[in-house]
Amino acid sequence: MSRVQANLLLLLAAAIWGGGFVAQSEAMEWLGPNWFNALRFALATLAVLPFALTENKRATRPLSRRELGWFLLVGLSLLAAQTLQQIGIQSTSVTNASFLTGLYVVLVPVIAVAFLRRRPHWIIWPTALLTVIGILLLNGGSLSSLGDGDVLVILCAVFLAAQITLTPIAVGISQRPLALATVQFAVCAAGAGLAAAALEPISMGAVASALPEILYGGLLSSGVAFVLQIIGQRYTTAPQAAIFLSSEALFGALFGAVLLAETLPAIGYLGCGLIFSAMLLVELVPELTRRRATAAP
Repeated sequence: MSRVQANLLLLLAAAIWGGGFVAQSEAMEWLGPNWFNALRFALATLAVLPFALTENKRATRPLSRRELGWFLLVGLSLLAAQTLQQIGIQSTSVTNASFLTGLYVVLVPVIAVAFLRRRPHWIIWPTALLTVIGILLLNGGSLSSLGDGDVLVILCAVFLAAQITLTPIAVGISQRPLALATVQFAVCAAGAGLAAAALEPISMGAVASALPEILYGGLLSSGVAFVLQIIGQRYTTAPQAAIFLSSEALFGALFGAVLLAETLPAIGYLGCGLIFSAMLLVELVPELTRRRATAAP
């Protein structure tokens, strides 16, 4: 597979994830956030499980308790992120949710600095400032206008950044990426299911009404897009992959405008542009710096 084809697969994955924001928003007409997460992650688990079983047959040893502990930690991070996002999307727009969720691109290196004691590239600090300004403009020029939904989605981005930081550690220890995917989806399904059973009513009629959104979230957003991501990242560089995948924010805004007729004032679109610029800069500048240093005599 060529790099161009791989990048197109990653772009398709990003488009699927962007559409997932619309599915998540629409499903809230019939289901509570925990029931939606429980059902879609149960489907996602079933979608990825055959690949994980094939991977397991090729493995030379079973998973250890330590590796399963790392998988559980990744799953709990994803569960916290998706719960906050799903609750938050009830009271914010798809456009806001897609761009605020994308903050994980900037937050991942910040977490590496804070917890892994890795020396940051200088671009981290200006992009962090650019992100704050973008959030400010996205919400009309005042942090006081941040709604509860926006705050929850920003917290979601923090937990997503933690999940992204932990994932390569877990995969590096186990060399079992598909097993990790299956376990983390199962953790999300179980955790959301327990919360849903305790807190939210449900009926078969509600499930039937939300079935297209559940299928999209479970099979496409999680199952298909995850496989596309794994395939694509085998044939392209990490910085290029991050750029194409972060375009899910743009696709989320596009689908929100086309399917839900969402609009933003001009200052809000400027905020979207600043946030997306920060996402690109935090990936591109370190890679360009590394290439120049390698090429220098």
